[in-house]
Amino acid sequence: MAINIKYFNSFILKKNVNAIDSGVGSIKAAYSPVFSGFPWNPSNYPLFSSTGFSPQSGRVANNSVRNWIIEESRLKGGFNETQTGYGVRAYLREDSNEGEVRENALIYSGIYNSNTGINETNVFSVGEEITKAVDPANGSIQKIHALDTNLAVFQENKVSNALIDKDAIYSAEGSGAVTSTNLVIGQITPYVGEYGISTNPESFAVFGYRRYFTDKYRNAVMRLSRDGLTEISQYGMRDFFRDKLSEINDQFNKISFDATFVSFTTSPNFSIRISSNLDKIEKGMQASIPSSIGRGPVVATVIGFFGSTSGSFLDVFLDKNPGSPTGGDVTFTKYTKDKIVGGFDNYDDLYILSLQKETNFETETTGQENISTNYYTTSFDEGSLGWTSFYDYKPSFAFSLKNNYYTTFASNLHRHHSNQTRSEFYGIRYGADITFLFNSNPSIVKNFKTVNYEGSNGWQVESFLSDSEGVDVQQGIQQQFNDSANSIKSYDEGVYVDGGIEYRVGFNRKENKYFANLVNNSAARPGEVLFGNTTTGIKGYFTTVKLSTDATTDVGGSKELFAVSTEFVVSSR
Repeated sequence: MAINIKYFNSFILKKNVNAIDSGVGSIKAAYSPVFSGFPWNPSNYPLFSSTGFSPQSGRVANNSVRNWIIEESRLKGGFNETQTGYGVRAYLREDSNEGEVRENALIYSGIYNSNTGINETNVFSVGEEITKAVDPANGSIQKIHALDTNLAVFQENKVSNALIDKDAIYSAEGSGAVTSTNLVIGQITPYVGEYGISTNPESFAVFGYRRYFTDKYRNAVMRLSRDGLTEISQYGMRDFFRDKLSEINDQFNKISFDATFVSFTTSPNFSIRISSNLDKIEKGMQASIPSSIGRGPVVATVIGFFGSTSGSFLDVFLDKNPGSPTGGDVTFTKYTKDKIVGGFDNYDDLYILSLQKETNFETETTGQENISTNYYTTSFDEGSLGWTSFYDYKPSFAFSLKNNYYTTFASNLHRHHSNQTRSEFYGIRYGADITFLFNSNPSIVKNFKTVNYEGSNGWQVESFLSDSEGVDVQQGIQQQFNDSANSIKSYDEGVYVDGGIEYRVGFNRKENKYFANLVNNSAARPGEVLFGNTTTGIKGYFTTVKLSTDATTDVGGSKELFAVSTEFVVSSR
């Protein structure tokens, strides 16, 4: 029989001593205090005892000494005695439980007092002004960040400053002053400049009093500091960010691929073994597994995996039983959107920014689906006020803690600057390279004869290319000409022995400076008699040079590069 209880204030009455275990013939902890328990028998607590069940013997105890628990509204629990009054309700009843979505407004709750243990973070008093709105014309609020005693509000198209526990008053002349107030959120004032954070709050990073973020809608990378908003993408990288930020898509993309099924097991977890595309498996993916049960494949969620993504097999753990897999390909799917990951490396004092675009495509050769990930990870240095480097790693999240810089990738946490191996990220070693211009006397045509550098052994010249001469029509075909030089091997890789004598075809070293001649490898042009490697040097107003580390000299060690120079003469023609 069910009884509806209509009172709000009630008491729990319980018998709080153990029963006699008559099934064993002796008293076990008789009449000792005991927790009354819950019907669902939580762990580490005595079992619910109102049924007379004895946890000691696993049998029903003596019916005359059953434990019991009662909830009711009477002070003493006696029949027909005075009940506790309803009292004042602490809330207002809403006939319709409807939520209100205000993307341009802030709301605050009660506080949490750690000293008294009072937690009112779930209390929203309708009798107080607990909301504050910003201009809806500037889009939704994407992020808020507190610094000192102010709150920065980042909308899609605007950044504003909100006062906390204070408000602004203005005189008749327009001068302002700050005064204390009972309002939690005071005056909200927009910063000068039509910039926002778009829909990429993941680009936000903070260090000290500087806050960094991107405005994809305006193709800009921004810094919010004491001097207001500054477009730091203009420091030598305006064209790059203009092009790359415009490619970032707000829509979710379906990323899917097939993996070869090997086997299935139910112990100790539901898991399937696959033998292809191991490095693409991620937690949270949906696995569509062909099964003999039902009319279609069983769809399960990837909750983990065991094995190496570089090995031959990978065991993928699932959240449910996939039935009886019939073999064939397992389709893994996830939905993702392009993102802009920001973080601050306080070890090197750099703002790290990673533009990540993920798409699905079919290879032209096999027709199989694959994942193409285009990403650019770069860094901004406040000391030089410029973008100093590109990196080969693609972080999912980046942050600093206690002078250490961390990133996450593939559900793993990685600490940077923690080993002596250079240019290695997430267990993969990459080479390092630098691209620059020789542009002395830009209005004079020059013959570049040599290239020299000061630094460590192990650098090579990948390309040495002059400026373009424009498009010419030769025999009805449009062609674009420029001079180029052969690649130059490093000091160690360019050595060879002939007749017991050691020669070098790459960089040579003298007085700890490395130098090499430039050998032309340009294609023949109309009217030329000597061309290509029969000539030395290249001709042009300026040249673009790319130096990189080789694959043999002190692999993983330090490679320093202090200066690069060239010898040229003014062209006679």
